[in-house]
Amino acid sequence: MPSNLMSLFDGSKINETVEALNRKAMIIAAHPDDGEFGAAGTATLLTASGWDFQYLVITDGSKGSSDKNVDKNDLGASRLTEQQCAANLLGISKVKPLNHVDGELVADRNLLGEIVREIRKFKPEIIFTHDPESMFSGTGWIHHSDHRVTGQMVIDAVYPAARDILNFPEHSVQGLTTHNVQTIYLWDTEKPNIYIDISDVLDQKISALLSHKSQFPSPKLFAHQSRQMWQDSDGRYREEFRRLDIWA
Repeated sequence: MPSNLMSLFDGSKINETVEALNRKAMIIAAHPDDGEFGAAGTATLLTASGWDFQYLVITDGSKGSSDKNVDKNDLGASRLTEQQCAANLLGISKVKPLNHVDGELVADRNLLGEIVREIRKFKPEIIFTHDPESMFSGTGWIHHSDHRVTGQMVIDAVYPAARDILNFPEHSVQGLTTHNVQTIYLWDTEKPNIYIDISDVLDQKISALLSHKSQFPSPKLFAHQSRQMWQDSDGRYREEFRRLDIWA
């Protein structure tokens, strides 16, 4: 199985056209911090090699706390600030929030149109997002319903909605053209088919996650657990994805 960054391109359609295109990638995450969990190491490697990244964060993260005294509006504002700080550490300057309410995301035409609009604006060649088929992890972790909805909507936005001019024709009036995404990388997947070695940038991934201070009150413990979570049997560290090449 592939184990390094070059496997992002080897044998794929993107390898044939990347020199002729602006190298753009988008992380589409349900909540602030999801993108760091899923793809921060790979994003760091790609930004260092010249890729232009943008974050699209679907919800406001306003329910991500066990503190009964926290104000949800304050929490939402804090989490967006934390997300921008995390993105900056990865070399990603642009974070676009859609500000849907945390925990209340539904798969509908409105959400689909919002995601399609952002894809048509930025025109990424690759997108990283949640695997919508993954409800449980092997360790008993239940994946948030917002994750599953986000993954489903991203896939539906990539194909066929962002591609077809008769989907959301109002975008044409706004000056946006259709766009074909070439590859999707799904994290939190039970069906990985690509493994990226992030050993050289693991510290950046952990630092980006720790920027989400509202979520990790015990940073030393979290950093220790993270190193165990992403370590392979050979002592290297990896992110794994289910890769889908879009032949549209």
